[in-house]
Amino acid sequence: SGKEIYMLKLTAENFETEVTNSEIPVFVDFWAEWCGPCRALAPAIKEIADEYAGKIQVGKVNVDDNEDLSVKFGIRNIPTVIFVKDGQVVDKSVGAVPKSALAEKIDALL
Repeated sequence: SGKEIYMLKLTAENFETEVTNSEIPVFVDFWAEWCGPCRALAPAIKEIADEYAGKIQVGKVNVDDNEDLSVKFGIRNIPTVIFVKDGQVVDKSVGAVPKSALAEKIDALL
């Protein structure tokens, strides 16, 4: 479609506002530039951000810049996606999983 998909860049500063206090479920992708599987997962996440626009919020946490958030959520391997609803982590997905697996988890939250 050519339009820029809106994905939040999440940091310790905006996490509470954008994720914890969000009215809609939030899909949080923990990733890093150097991580091959993260790059492999990126197109699927863009598609999800596009297809679920308005139903969920998609945000990305660069683990190199946000070590505190990684520690807080016990992120040991990346990519890790956490699903937050009403301020609580309700689901989690580790590794470069198929888009269908992520969509299934989102559908369960909506």
